Amino acid sequence: MGTVPDIASLSFEEALKELENVVRRLESGDAPLDESIDLYARGDALRAHCQARLDAAQARIEAIVADRDGKPQALRPFDETQG
Repeated sequence: MGTVPDIASLSFEEALKELENVVRRLESGDAPLDESIDLYARGDALRAHCQARLDAAQARIEAIVADRDGKPQALRPFDETQG
């Protein structure tokens, strides 16, 4: 795999792309057992990184709810539908 970047330095998009590549490699069944174990561990770390980035984005969205004048008004849950 060449030089493996530190997961913490990856953007969400970079981590997701790498995770997709890890899954593809694991699903192919071509990797030897030891490499598969390493790939699985990296994939799990990438998944956790992506989830943390999504959680952070969700928290930011929940914190920013503006009134008609564009001023922050209140907290609204991320998944609440607007009427």
